[in-house]
Parts: sequence; C-alpha cells; structure tokens
Amino acid sequence: MTQLLRRPVDSAVSRHLAEAGLHPLLARLYAARGVRGADELGGALAGLLPPLGLKGMAAAATTLADAVQANARMVIVADYDCDGATACAVGLRALRLLGASDLHYFVPDRARHGYGLSPAVVGEIAGLGAAVLITVDNGIASLEGVAAAQALGMRVVITDHHLPGDALPAAEVIVNPNQPGCDFASKHLAGVGVMFYTALAVRAELRARGWFGAGGPAEPNLGCLLDLVALGTVADVVRLDANNRLLVRQGLARMRSGRAHAGIRALFAVAGRQPERANAFDMGFTLGPRLNAAGRLADMSLGIECLLTDDEARAFAIARQLHELNHARREIEADMREDALATLDATHIDEGPAIALFEPEWHQGVIGIVAGRIREQTHRPTIAFARASDAPLREDGELKGSGRSIPALHLRDALDLITKRHPGLILRFGGHAMAAGLTLHERDFERFRAIFAETVAELVPPAQLQRTLETDGALESAYMNLEVARLLEGEIWGQGFAAPVFEDVFEVRRQRLMKERHLKLELACGHSRFEAVRFNCTESVPPRIRAAFRLAVNEYQGVASLQLMLEHFEPA
Repeated sequence: MTQLLRRPVDSAVSRHLAEAGLHPLLARLYAARGVRGADELGGALAGLLPPLGLKGMAAAATTLADAVQANARMVIVADYDCDGATACAVGLRALRLLGASDLHYFVPDRARHGYGLSPAVVGEIAGLGAAVLITVDNGIASLEGVAAAQALGMRVVITDHHLPGDALPAAEVIVNPNQPGCDFASKHLAGVGVMFYTALAVRAELRARGWFGAGGPAEPNLGCLLDLVALGTVADVVRLDANNRLLVRQGLARMRSGRAHAGIRALFAVAGRQPERANAFDMGFTLGPRLNAAGRLADMSLGIECLLTDDEARAFAIARQLHELNHARREIEADMREDALATLDATHIDEGPAIALFEPEWHQGVIGIVAGRIREQTHRPTIAFARASDAPLREDGELKGSGRSIPALHLRDALDLITKRHPGLILRFGGHAMAAGLTLHERDFERFRAIFAETVAELVPPAQLQRTLETDGALESAYMNLEVARLLEGEIWGQGFAAPVFEDVFEVRRQRLMKERHLKLELACGHSRFEAVRFNCTESVPPRIRAAFRLAVNEYQGVASLQLMLEHFEPA
C-alpha cells in the first residue's frame, strides 16, 4: 500500500520566486523543494563553490602541478561505473589540456581485483612505471593498496566522495568532501565532480607559476568537460544540491548547443535520443546505463575509451557495443529479478523489515540493479548477493553483495553497526546512505541475513517501512499541456530534488497492455482526455482512479504529444 503525501509549499516563497520572473508553476515547485530565492537557481559557473574549500585541495594541486611540469608518469585508477568512467575521462582530458603527456589509466577487473586501489591493482600498475597514482571515485577505503603503492615509491592522490571508515589511508593527499575536517558546503559531489574540482585547482596553481603561454601550453577552458561532469553526477544518483544542479545545468547546456564530446553524441545516437533536447532523465536512464553496462558485463575501459576519443566513427562504433551490452544486461537482470520475486513469493521475506537474497547463478555485475528493483517493489532495504567468481562452492568462498536502501535507513551506517557487533562477519564494506557494497563468506550468508533483518528492525520504526510517495498536489487544468511538459523536461531534477509528480482523480475510458508488460490507458478528467502509461504493470485498472503522475513528452513518427506517466494509482 502506498500513501500519497503532498509536499508543503511556502506560499510567500513561491510568490517571491514568481515575482522574480520564474514561471508560476516552477515557482511553486521550487518553493516546495526548499529553494528560498532566485539566486539559488543561477546557471553561471561563477556561482560554483571555490575548489580550495575542499580539504586537501591545495596540496593536491601542488602535487599534480609538480607532476605536470616534471612530465612525471601519472596513472589514474578508475572505478567500473559511470561515475568512475566519467571521472577518469575528466582527469585524463584535463591533465592533457594542462600540459601533461605521460598519462595512463587502469580500471580494476570486478572479478579479479574487486573494488578500488587494492594491492593486486598496485602490483599491475607497478609495471607501468608510475610515479603518481590518482584515484577517482575510489580510494578512501584503500588502506592496504595505498601502503603497497607507497612501498614501491609511488605518490598517491586520492579523489573520492564515498564515506570514509574509521581509518584513512596514508596517501600523499586526500580530496573528499566527506572526510573528517572538510568544511566544503556541498557534501554531495560525485566522484567526477571531485575530479573536476581538482582539475580547476591544478589549473589555478599552474597559472600562478606562469606555466601557461610563453612556450608552455595555452590556458585551457575546463568548462569543455562539463558534459562529462553532468553525466557522471546524474548517473551516480547523488543529491542534486544547488552546486550539483549548477554543474548539471552547465553540462546540459553544452549538450543542447552541440558542444558535447563525440562519445556523448554517439551514446545519444544509439539510444535514439536528441542531444539538443538533452535532460537529466537522459543522463540517468539512457546514457548512464549504457556506460554502466561495460563495467557490469565486460570492461569499463570500453566506456572510458568512448568518452576519450574525438573520432566520430570510433565513438559511434564503441557506443554500438555499449548499446548491445546494455541490451544483454537487461535480459540478465530480468531473469534475476524473476528469480528474486519468486523467492519472495515463496518465503514471504517481504513481510520482514529487510531483504537479503542470494542465488549461485546470479551475475555479480547486475546484483545492484536487482537490489534496486526489489527495493522499489517491496519498500524494504535490500541486498542482493552473487558469488565473487566462477569457482565452485567452498566453505571459504566469498559473496559480493550490493544493497539499496530506503530513506529511513542509512545503509552504510547499518553495515558499520553490524561489523562492530559481529566482528569478522562482513569482510569488507563501503558506500553511502542509499547504496552500499559488501563482501562476506558464503557460509555466513544465512547468519548475515538474520542479523541484517534484526538490525533494520532496530533502526527503522515500522511506520517508516510504509511506502510513501510525495506529490505536488493537483495540477491546474491550464497546465496540463505539451508546452508545460516541455518546460518541466528542461529543468534539472534528480536525487534530492525530485521531478514533479502530481495527483488527481480520473475516469478510465480505455486500457490495454503494450508488449505484455506495460499498461496503456486513456484517462478523462473533466472535459479533457489524456493518454497515460504505467510501466511494468499488468493489473487491471478500476473505472475510476486516483493517480500520481508525471507530465511527459511522447515522440512518435515525428509528432510530439502529451503523455501522463503514472507512478501510482488506486481506486478512487
């Protein structure tokens, strides 16, 4: 059962925003999301928080500027998701623009190396003769890996955004808005955002040294990297606070004006989308999944190469491969989700406070998506596990888990509590409030499942296990049109700044199934009729419903029309 809750709106703030020139509907929506003044909605890069506000940034700029000027060999150690790929591409492109020429990157193999800068990764990088290692979107938990790198004489610069553990690695410098003692106002930078900020600081340091011009490289405009920053920021589902919204807005502006990188344009092309109408939905649900598919099923180097090449033909060829990988990923995910739902039906796990699932045949690269789908369906914190490798079942065999949470539970803190109470149960863990990963022995799965459920029951009141959906109330009939749908589509929505969802009562005139999976409806409200879709729903709809919906633009054979995307419906 889903409870619809209306977001409160400060009418005085809404009126103030409208008087400042904002569309009245946007003024109401922004006021409901905590925006207090029009100055919070500016799109100029001058409004970004300054890079030196990040703890460690001055030292990072000095270290990397020294490496650029000395032409020292630098290796970027990336992560195998979209945030890691875009952060790697931003780091490589930025450092090249700043004058570095001896640059390489390394992406850990999910099965062989695991996550982050491990000693095994350092061992392979040692063969490259690296003088400086730069981590992007990882490193804050790599205590052993950093120690191994330093033992080999490498300098390590960590750029990360994940929450730290009790101890920090002894790196040359750490740049992470969530490390202890960092007062940076935006704690929600993605890994790509941290790397972009680092590039800005290195440029400022080199400028102060007189590096640009007079025989050196021309000072670059690093704003050319913002399409990559926008993609990684939205795809990593970090909170879109004012600073992140500014980064995303600038990146989308580059895409819409035809100034995106070749790989970004190619990803739009294979997805059948138009970059001149790029929006945050494209980043999170079209481009991001295609890049992520490389890290889940193949090698994220494929995704990084797509973002690094300036050759249009090569970019398109790689994007086609990513598109095919994403199709394969969806098929694997669908099979795994059916297995998981069958398990839930058979055992009634969803009646408990938390869910932990494991099947020996599951693919390690897709368990996070499956956990997310089950979480959405049950509104329970969910962790899906797969075997760490293809090795046969052993008592000491490891499981890799990927979890997704609900707003009431900080998942990483819950895993930290379990680790403190039950030493040795969880071998490794890390992550955020809403998503986390962990490793445990296969023999300990059932024990972990029971302890996880007990911990969630202790931390989350039963009332907060009730699914809720925030709406923006009814939408005035004058705004139920294609023009307003396009207006909303052009704004920046995402995690922590939710896309508008409205609610109303409709008469159901017609209903049918599309592709045996999705519900297609014709709805009536007053004298108006609307086409509507409810994805992944096959249940019959009563004649009269209360529905929560988003306005969307439906493009078919060159004709655009208004379509309501139903998020929820119930008998009215």
